[in-house]
Amino acid sequence: MQFFDIILFALIAIFLVLRLRSVLGNRDGHEGGYGDVFKRDQDAKAEPRDDNGNVIELPGARTADSDLFGDEKPVEKAQPQEDLPEGPLGDGIRAIRENDPSFTTKDFIGGASMAFEMILNAYADGDTKTLKNLLSSDVFAGFEQAISERNAEGQTLQETLVGISKAEVVEAYMDGRDAVVTVKFVSEQISALLDSDGSVIDGDPTKVVEATDFWTFSRPAKSRNPNWLLVGTGSLE
Repeated sequence: MQFFDIILFALIAIFLVLRLRSVLGNRDGHEGGYGDVFKRDQDAKAEPRDDNGNVIELPGARTADSDLFGDEKPVEKAQPQEDLPEGPLGDGIRAIRENDPSFTTKDFIGGASMAFEMILNAYADGDTKTLKNLLSSDVFAGFEQAISERNAEGQTLQETLVGISKAEVVEAYMDGRDAVVTVKFVSEQISALLDSDGSVIDGDPTKVVEATDFWTFSRPAKSRNPNWLLVGTGSLE
């Protein structure tokens, strides 16, 4: 009887082993899909490749040194094609491009427009940290003083840039080693200065007005630092 029980248990064990193998399958050390999770994380950081192992260039990729104005330093780029105006403006742009072949007015205007909005917002918010990175020391001193006086009086500046209707380069030249470019901005803005009680001192918080500003930017043309600084402002009253 005991011998029969042993045979019965052995048959049951064999059945269970076969059943388990049919569910889990055999592992011979060559299966895919069970890679090291740490290796998988490293592979995810590698450059994407196609089925032939060629690196795929991602659209819109930019270097770490890219700035608002579209320059990518220190990589040298072939001089872009651009129709230049006649007269002093065209001569000035050509002079800048002789020292900085990557310069184009299109890229510059795009970056200058972004800087225009950032600076207006930072000035209204009293954000001197942001302003210090975008302004020359002289211009920053003027902005900082105006912000300090405003804060001392308990005043608040409400500034909204509704949109820029026109932005164009109106002057460009080399000043020694520095490239200098002036942009004319025509924009719609809502601006109002409020006192500590919230009463309007100047401007109108409900009215959109058109403003024309002339902002001048500068940077060493052959510097590895791609950043332009605002070095002068003017406006039409």
